[in-house]
Amino acid sequence: MPNEIISYFDACQREGGSLQKGMNFRRGRTYSVILMSVRPNAPYRDRIEDDGSTLIYEGHDVPRTQGITDPKTLDQPEHTHTGLLTENGKFHKAAQDFKNGVRKPELVRVYEKIKAGIWSYNGLFELIDSWREHDGRRQVFKFKLVAIDDVEPEALPDITSFVHRRIIPTPVKLEVWKRDGGKCVMCGATTGLHFDHDIPYSKGGDSITADNVQLLCARHNLEKHDKII
Repeated sequence: MPNEIISYFDACQREGGSLQKGMNFRRGRTYSVILMSVRPNAPYRDRIEDDGSTLIYEGHDVPRTQGITDPKTLDQPEHTHTGLLTENGKFHKAAQDFKNGVRKPELVRVYEKIKAGIWSYNGLFELIDSWREHDGRRQVFKFKLVAIDDVEPEALPDITSFVHRRIIPTPVKLEVWKRDGGKCVMCGATTGLHFDHDIPYSKGGDSITADNVQLLCARHNLEKHDKII
C-alpha cells in the first residue's frame, strides 16, 4: 500500500532483487522501479510538485570507475560505451514513445528514502515525460511522473486507466515520525507501519500538514479502512 514504511532490504525482497542502481527498468516485470529522495544530502535532485501529485526525478550518473573520480562533472549517459541503452536511456525512450503515441505510459513503483534506515513506499506512478537540462555543470535527465491509484502487479495488464492521487510530502512524514515516536498511535507497534490519513483524501482530508497524518500499524490501518463508508 502507498505510504507503507519499509526497509531497503524488504523493498528488495518484494521486487525480487537488488535495487542498488536506483533506476530499474522492467527487469521482466510489467512495471519499473525507482528509488528517490528529496533529503538535503541526496545524490540527485528529485522534487515533488503540484501538491504531491507529480514527481520530477533526476537521471543517474555514469558509474564511478577507476578512470572516473567525479561523475558529477560528466553528462548523464543515455548509452553505454557499447551502444546499449543505460537505465536513463530506457526510461527516456519509454517517456518519449508515450509522448509520440507509440505506447501507454510506463508504470513505475517508487520507493523513497526519508532518513537513514527508513524508506516509504510512495506507490505507483505513470511516466509521462522526459527531457535533458543543464544543471550548471553538465546535462542531466529529468523524468516527470504522476501518482496514480496503486494496484497489485498481476492486475496491471488488465487496467487501462487510473485515478490520480497525491503523496504525503517528505517533511510531513519526518514530522509525523518524530511526533509519533516511530510507533503506531493505537498500540505502540514499531513494525508494519504506515503513514495514515486521519481523514482520507477522498473525504476532504489533506497531506499538507502533519495534523491529518498519523502512524498506524498494518492491523489498525486495515481496521480503520474497513470502517470508512
